[in-house]
Amino acid sequence: MANNALAALTAMIVGLAPALFAQPSSGAGDATVLTGMSAYADWQQDAPGLRRMITPSDMPRPFATPSLPTTPSVAAPPAGAVPKVPVGFTVEPFAELKRPRLVRVAPNGDIFVSETSSGVVRVLRAADGEAKSSENQVFASGLDEPFGIAFYPAGPDPHYVYVANENSVIRFPYANGDLKARGAAQVVVRDLPTGGHSTRDIVFSPDGSRLYLSVGSGSNTAETIDKPTPERIRAAEAERGLGATWGSEAMRADILYTNPDGSEGLHSFANGIRNCVGMAIEPKTGELWCSVNERDSLGENLPPDYVTRVAQGAFYGWPWYYIGNNEDPRHKGERPDLNGKIATPDVLIQPHSAPLEMAFYTGRQFPVEYRGDAFIALHGSWNRAHRTGYKIIRAILKDGQPTGQYEDFMTGMVASDSRVWARPVGVATAHDGALLVTEDRNGIVWRIAYRGADNR
Repeated sequence: MANNALAALTAMIVGLAPALFAQPSSGAGDATVLTGMSAYADWQQDAPGLRRMITPSDMPRPFATPSLPTTPSVAAPPAGAVPKVPVGFTVEPFAELKRPRLVRVAPNGDIFVSETSSGVVRVLRAADGEAKSSENQVFASGLDEPFGIAFYPAGPDPHYVYVANENSVIRFPYANGDLKARGAAQVVVRDLPTGGHSTRDIVFSPDGSRLYLSVGSGSNTAETIDKPTPERIRAAEAERGLGATWGSEAMRADILYTNPDGSEGLHSFANGIRNCVGMAIEPKTGELWCSVNERDSLGENLPPDYVTRVAQGAFYGWPWYYIGNNEDPRHKGERPDLNGKIATPDVLIQPHSAPLEMAFYTGRQFPVEYRGDAFIALHGSWNRAHRTGYKIIRAILKDGQPTGQYEDFMTGMVASDSRVWARPVGVATAHDGALLVTEDRNGIVWRIAYRGADNR
């Protein structure tokens, strides 16, 4: 958003500003942990350092509360408003783009951002420690809703930039420092299903032999496909594994994989993941993780969204079950053969928070207790009356393993249940160890740095 437009809108909502500047907590050292139903509290309890832990036993019954489709209005930030972060950290605008979404950092430190609605992948550049972008170039344009970005091969000298469009995965020849694609796009995967959930993320396995691709469902809970029959089940699972769907949902709600040039075709890695928007590889274990938007219309507090490790061949429930062995009442009795075979996710998040991109913190600027944890952007709720999400959270890991707890890290972007001023999408570790966050309504890329005295 241009500065003059920002100033013009500020006067309309300046009265909202006082609610945005409560003193944040000091972070990990004195975290409060909300458990049970207290963990379902809404935006008014959000604060940097506050932790939640939701377990399957905490979930309410289906339809215990109504599902209300209430999308908030999004306004410009009040004058001088910045998100709240833990004590010792600073947050300031790094760049302003047109609805920036996923962000990934190249090995040389350049920052690649997908502007999905514009069909553009953009490159930003800044010297280490600089709070503002000094370069802003269009790397590629004319793309079909680009989202995921990956560099291949791993290491300091990638030869390609891969981009996941809604309907394909393509790659561009690349050398460190390129601000524009140096050649035409090469198609790696073609004819992906379109419609429904349209974001596609991509990451490479640690050894570079596999390209993982996330494809979300085409519907809320497979209401568009024929009912299960033994024949349909056998055919789908013989081709794509446990819990595979068919018809318009074939090869959807899945993690797929192929080789780097796509020549071996697509295979199912795991099924029943309704909409894995963001993927990441955990650096210590090499395990694939997903941030997942669960289904709607079962109630304001059901089911939780989640982030989780993804095991090959596992089935995560969609559309027949949710969060382990909990049957969706809209599919009652349809798949008793799956009972007891559903993987339970690792970290449950307040329902309808809409987790999008996730990234493991690999820098050394933040204090040691933050290193190796996963940061997740929560885009924010629509299927509930009381707002949740609209923040960055930190999933707490120990030696690369999830503890089930997550912590508010960047909050303060909700003004009321009907109005917000930012919707986070992307998160990545910058070359200098700062954290970059994109939000796709006012178009700000935020830079979060640690300035505390104890910079360990």
